[in-house]
Amino acid sequence: MTAEPALPTPDCLLTLALPVALEDDVLDLLRTLPHMAPGFTLVPAQGMGAHIHLASSMEQVQGRARRVLVQLAVAQSQVPPLIDALRQALPTPQIAYWAAPLLAFGRLGSLS
Repeated sequence: MTAEPALPTPDCLLTLALPVALEDDVLDLLRTLPHMAPGFTLVPAQGMGAHIHLASSMEQVQGRARRVLVQLAVAQSQVPPLIDALRQALPTPQIAYWAAPLLAFGRLGSLS
């Protein structure tokens, strides 16, 4: 039995901010890239600003859009190829991203 190649230690937190309508498309794509996105966290959010598209009547009244934040703890070297893959599959200005240093990453117990 061959061992899985070790993933680099995460040192970067990549966050994608996207409309709820694109959530399934982004998650489907990330699931096809386990070598770059071995796991991620979803956080419900709301977006406000000049470049936020208010899709529904409720969003227009509230002045904010329902969004989803997808957070990935990855190696910084994985960010450019991951963003390139996302950009090729989903070239929309409605998905914003940012990357921040990740000072620590670990688990409170062992994965056995």
